[in-house]
Amino acid sequence: MAELTGQPCPTCPSSDAFSYNTEKMVGVCFSCGSSYPKGGQRYSEETLALYPLADLDFTPTTTTQEAGGIYTSLRGIASGTMEHYGVKTLVAPDGSPLSQTYTYPSGATKTRLFPKDFRATGKMDSLFGQNRFTAGTSKMVTITEGELDAMSAWQMLGGASSRYATPVVSLPSAVPSKDFWQNVIPWLDSFQKIILSVDADGPGDEVAQKVNALFPHKTYRVDHSIYKDANDFLVAGKAAEYKAAWFGAARFMPDNLLHSEADLLSLFDETPEHSFVPTGIPEFDSKAMGLHRGHFTVFKAATGVGKTEVFRFLEWNFINRGVTFATCHLEEIPLRSVLGLVSYDLNDNMTRKDAIEAKGKTEEVRASIKRLAETEHFYQFKLRENDGADELVQQIKMMATVYGCQFVMIEPIQDTITVASDTNKESELAQLAIRLSKVAAEYNVGILTIAHTNSDGDAKYCKMIVQRASVVIDLQRNKDAEDFEDRNTTKLVIQKNRPTSEEGFAGEMLFNPETFTLTPL
Repeated sequence: MAELTGQPCPTCPSSDAFSYNTEKMVGVCFSCGSSYPKGGQRYSEETLALYPLADLDFTPTTTTQEAGGIYTSLRGIASGTMEHYGVKTLVAPDGSPLSQTYTYPSGATKTRLFPKDFRATGKMDSLFGQNRFTAGTSKMVTITEGELDAMSAWQMLGGASSRYATPVVSLPSAVPSKDFWQNVIPWLDSFQKIILSVDADGPGDEVAQKVNALFPHKTYRVDHSIYKDANDFLVAGKAAEYKAAWFGAARFMPDNLLHSEADLLSLFDETPEHSFVPTGIPEFDSKAMGLHRGHFTVFKAATGVGKTEVFRFLEWNFINRGVTFATCHLEEIPLRSVLGLVSYDLNDNMTRKDAIEAKGKTEEVRASIKRLAETEHFYQFKLRENDGADELVQQIKMMATVYGCQFVMIEPIQDTITVASDTNKESELAQLAIRLSKVAAEYNVGILTIAHTNSDGDAKYCKMIVQRASVVIDLQRNKDAEDFEDRNTTKLVIQKNRPTSEEGFAGEMLFNPETFTLTPL
């Protein structure tokens, strides 16, 4: 057979990408792209035996090079450091690196094809360099994210010649497996102090969080300053600066834990001032001050009490006060939501197009809608057909950060979840309520929602809605009262109030069916 395919490459670490023609005595690697033979290249006797050449000028190399490479300096790392970690480099005739192989304690290997292509074989369930250092022989161990960084750090800290030299090892990847962590815990736990020299990015932060969770009493982190990693220090000739940063490594603090003077002062300096907007309902504002940003507020009531109209009153109040807000009414079409606000603007019932035409007020309504848009404070959004909790939370975050909304109103909350069974709906609503309360606090946005109640007066499907709320207002109305005013009066009762702690009766509002508006009594 003239063509041998799937053969080991004589130039790069590929084990099956080389093709050799036995008649022409030439070949090519489909991995590294190198032709065989290549002018000026020296090949080992073993290679020439496998792939004979007609041109005898391609003389053999030394066995050291072909045995996986040579111990040579690279990116500031000395050949002695490479030898300590057992890392050989396969180099081209011009001295440029072709590949480098890192062998892990388990025998698994990671090969780097320069400039930055990696291939791995075997299961990497241990730390690179772990077998070079005996457990517990030093008080400290340093962990990096890359093999070059491990060797760089060890060298800058003095290597074997320094009394400060400590074991330096590397993770096999930015996201090691569960088996990996189980295997390395006993070895890492033999040291009194674990120093992390990892990148200041997302993966580096995740590694730090993981190690700190496993060893909360002994995890420290090096501040790399303007340098990405340990090898960047070495290449820049900043070994002294790296050593200083290493000695100054601070105890790692998770990003969700505040402790230092700077952390606590930042709370005072950077936390937005407590912000609230009065509602215009005297008794409610007396007790609650108004509606609060950074809080999850729930209005709850039985069907037919007029919850949506209460929301409409609050929306009109926001518009008059110049407060930027977004609203989502799930039980009505978008035009009905807009016309409800037009009714407040014109002090007349403009909730239906036929009634508007009958009253001859089409142009007045168009002018009112134009004024509403010109305020630039009002945003209306709808959830798409397949949108659920994730899309709603993302929408709220976007409204708060991109459009500067101080409040986001959703009603009713139960309609945001559409699942087949009540059990699933309860679970989904509970998770949503937890997320909304967290988003409100994190983004300093007031999230207002309406919750339908059952016959017991609890939030329908899910009590967690009320439990996670900072403020809960119960809306009450006697729909069967004989007296017109009683029948159209909605009473507010504060049942929960974290911002001011005051609860109880919080005012009444009278609905006018002629204008379709509410007025505080």
